[in-house]
Amino acid sequence: MTAGLSPFKCSMSDVDLVALAKHGDRQAFKQLYLTHHQWVYGLALRLCGQTTLAEDITQECFILVWQKLPQFRGESQFSTWLHRICVNQALGSMRKQQSFWARFIPMDKQAEPYSSDTEYQGIDKLLVRLPERARIVFVLYAIEGYPHEEIAHLLGIALGTSKTQYHRAKQLLQEML
Repeated sequence: MTAGLSPFKCSMSDVDLVALAKHGDRQAFKQLYLTHHQWVYGLALRLCGQTTLAEDITQECFILVWQKLPQFRGESQFSTWLHRICVNQALGSMRKQQSFWARFIPMDKQAEPYSSDTEYQGIDKLLVRLPERARIVFVLYAIEGYPHEEIAHLLGIALGTSKTQYHRAKQLLQEML
């Protein structure tokens, strides 16, 4: 066992793991990562539609969580706090990538999202075929449960635009089925 790291069982709660990780316990943070990384990756993939970008977002998210962990006050569940960080990180990363590539690739050219041989099934395969804004609004509203007001604020769009994009995504998904 490495000096300075406290021993703990893998069955510890997020509350206990966060308390240890806040004090620099890397093993506790590793357990938080192992517990939540697949869920964070899934959310990032649904939002961005690209496996490599979702992997980057997941990594950046956990780096940010490690850096901000001392600021976590425990007023909500750790998973709620992590969810907010993930959504914000995903949206920020997508904006950065879009503005970078917009200098080189005309906006009417769309890269093909992850390949059809991926392990994701059902709705996830269809979600990546949606236009980006419609996909983001659909995921945030229908899957993650955000109200349209909050989605509009997060994306910097009008409330009506959020509702329109959601309606558009639903129609496109129904056509795909």
